[in-house]
Amino acid sequence: MKFEEKLKCEGRKEVFDEYCSFMDLNIEEYMQIQKSLLKEQILLFTNSKLGESIIGNRKIETIDDFRKYVPLTTYEDYADILLLKDDSYLPKEASLWIETTWEGGKHPVKVAPYSKGMIETFFTNMCACMLIATGEKRYDFDVKKEYHMLYGLAPLPYATGLLPLGLDNQIGVQLLPDVKTANSMSFSERNKLGFKQGLTEGIEYFFGLGSVTYYISKSLDKMNGSSGGVEIGKLLRHPKRLFRLLRGKLKAKSENRPLLPRDLFDLKGFVVAGTDNELYKDDLEKMWGKRPLEIFAGTEPTLIGTELYSRNGMIFFPDACFYEFILEEDLEKERKNPDYKVPTYLMDEVVPNCNYEIVISVLKGGAFMRYRVGDIYRCVSTYDRLDNVKLPMFKYIDRVKDVIDIAGFTRITKNSIDEVIKLSHLDIVDYIAAKEIIDNRPYLHLYIEMDPKSVISDAVCITVIKDHLTAYFKFVDDDYHDLKKILGVDPLIVTILKNGTLSRYPEEIARINPSLHDISRMLKYMSEAES
Repeated sequence: MKFEEKLKCEGRKEVFDEYCSFMDLNIEEYMQIQKSLLKEQILLFTNSKLGESIIGNRKIETIDDFRKYVPLTTYEDYADILLLKDDSYLPKEASLWIETTWEGGKHPVKVAPYSKGMIETFFTNMCACMLIATGEKRYDFDVKKEYHMLYGLAPLPYATGLLPLGLDNQIGVQLLPDVKTANSMSFSERNKLGFKQGLTEGIEYFFGLGSVTYYISKSLDKMNGSSGGVEIGKLLRHPKRLFRLLRGKLKAKSENRPLLPRDLFDLKGFVVAGTDNELYKDDLEKMWGKRPLEIFAGTEPTLIGTELYSRNGMIFFPDACFYEFILEEDLEKERKNPDYKVPTYLMDEVVPNCNYEIVISVLKGGAFMRYRVGDIYRCVSTYDRLDNVKLPMFKYIDRVKDVIDIAGFTRITKNSIDEVIKLSHLDIVDYIAAKEIIDNRPYLHLYIEMDPKSVISDAVCITVIKDHLTAYFKFVDDDYHDLKKILGVDPLIVTILKNGTLSRYPEEIARINPSLHDISRMLKYMSEAES
């Protein structure tokens, strides 16, 4: 039974409770669900060939056994089996295989099997996100199958392609453009067509990466006389589009400001996924007149979390994964001593104002157990008065320090940068790479030492290095190609360090994502050494 049929048969309260009852759980009830589903998953996993490859023949009967004997894992632990796409190895048969990039310059794509139960849970939780996104409080939602959705996420086989599939399965919303058409088009073509269709049909929902939704929203600049957006001449040929556009322009003119999306569309629900969303939310709210609801979904973890009405933080769905958390201070100990065994904490053990790396075990026949996704969250509270939620709430911070994620598009690692430098044949002898936020936009900042034999000036050197590295980043990481277009700026900054700065610097400093404090001290050291 689809959402609209349930609504007619059962009523708003009953339907809302069916999808969103997780909001009313206390921590004891939440943990009971977590542990009950994990026990089922342990049985499935330990009886599979994949499970045997991770834990051997050891018998796991309790959750304490599970946390004691199942090691923390990464994709390398699963790759040899999962890349075969052989269901006979899995805890449950895969109804769908999801793909994503793994690590540019070193590894092929990653694949993740989704069982029937995982997909059903994904679809149900996706519908819960829509109910929350379209309302101001419990039982207040505006979800209708005749509404239209502008969709700014990648199609299948990427995990984001499950989102429109789930909405169609549960609700039946009209996607702009439809999935079949969108899959045959480039990113730019898809967005332009979606906007044109929206000007005719209306746009009630908008769904995308924070950076992508910002880029799509800025396409309206063409209507204000700038370049690169929707072509105004073609819009004027259609009466419905013309009427909507003229009405919007009159509204903007009456308020003495440029045309904004909110002048053209009455948005009911606005959802963003991916990383770096905090950098875009304020601008998006100004443009659309509605603050985006942030959710979190990924290839391995599936759809695991959503913000609520207050937008004060995300709550994790209890039926998607079993969650463990590693304190950030323990991650630093592990970085300094790879043999250090990091402890993990459960949902009822997290503490507000602490940062954690999340560890997931995918339920309902999932492949990944005690899996380190590589994402850092901050626990902001264990009770939220505005949403009346008695569970921990989190804000997404960033990827773990050895990965540089820019706007949800890239996952740059030391291996990626080493490969890029090798391919470029530039005389780079050492470097530091850091993600930095400048003017509320994310950048990849490379601090580079050149071979002392190089006679090129720093200014020329920076230009040459940027050109070379940009070309090879695009070669090594397919997603890097779209970054400049999406962000509206060149995401790469290069600074030339004085020869010997890194080798002579008296303190240990990480080559990937050192702290801003460490970078500042290093630059100060370089300046003092020059003087």
